[in-house]
Amino acid sequence: MSRMTPPFRVTAAVIKVLVAFLEDPDADRYGLDLMRASGHPSGTLYPILLRLQNAGWVDAVWEEIDPVAAGRPARRYYRLTPDGLVAARAEIAALRQQLDRTHSPSAKVRPA
Repeated sequence: MSRMTPPFRVTAAVIKVLVAFLEDPDADRYGLDLMRASGHPSGTLYPILLRLQNAGWVDAVWEEIDPVAAGRPARRYYRLTPDGLVAARAEIAALRQQLDRTHSPSAKVRPA
C-alpha cells in the first residue's frame, strides 16, 4: 500500500496531536483541551494546528457565544476533516509499522 507524503514533516509532536484528535474523532476540541491531551504548551500546539489546517487535515471555527454572558472568551474549536482522519490514521499506522520493524526480534543488531 503506498501512502501520500504529507505536505509537512510529521514529527513526534505532530503525532501526539493527531493521537489526541483520534481519541474522539467526531469531537470539537479547543486549544486548552488539546494542550492537556497532547502534553504540548501553546507555543508548540498552535503552530502544529496551523500546519494541520493548511494541509486540510483540520478545520477550525470560532464558537458563537457572548463572552460576557459566558464569563469567558469564545473558544476556537478544531476538528479533523475526513481527509485528516484518514491521514492521521495512516501516519500513526506507518509509525507503528516502522517501530515494529525497528524493535522486532528479527531486526538484526549491527555490532558497534
